[in-house]
Amino acid sequence: MTATTTPQNATTTRSTVNTMTVLGAKAPAAPARPAWQELVEAVRETGEYPTDEKAAHVTRIVLAALGGHVVGDERVELAHRLPEEAARLIASQIPVAQPLTAAQFVDRVATRIEGATPATARWDVSSVLGALPRFVDDALIDRVLAELPSGYALLFGRPELLPAS
Repeated sequence: MTATTTPQNATTTRSTVNTMTVLGAKAPAAPARPAWQELVEAVRETGEYPTDEKAAHVTRIVLAALGGHVVGDERVELAHRLPEEAARLIASQIPVAQPLTAAQFVDRVATRIEGATPATARWDVSSVLGALPRFVDDALIDRVLAELPSGYALLFGRPELLPAS
């Protein structure tokens, strides 16, 4: 005996599968987190660092500094989308009471990097933050930037658009 499916049964089957998916019975697999090395390589390329060690060092410092400035859902989502080591750096920071301006943020990073000047720290910060869009979608970057004082967009490699007066 050959089983045939009537159009009504096919529709019912599709509907059941779609309902099961919505209810979580067949949830799609979450995208895999990128590896720490992928982030380091992106920063090394963006910042033209001579070694992975230098790129990793700068990445750790900048992400730790950023972690105190990004809060709420944006912080959670940013940590979720980045490699696990990056997520720990961001999530382990105590949120600041008042976010620093972009210039103050760069100056703070400069104090954490041996031999850094404000100019080299700006390069370091921009190299790390400019690499993040390879791992995080534009909508999340937009939400993160909305939380921060003006001036941070340039550090993420984006134009700083000023509201019309």
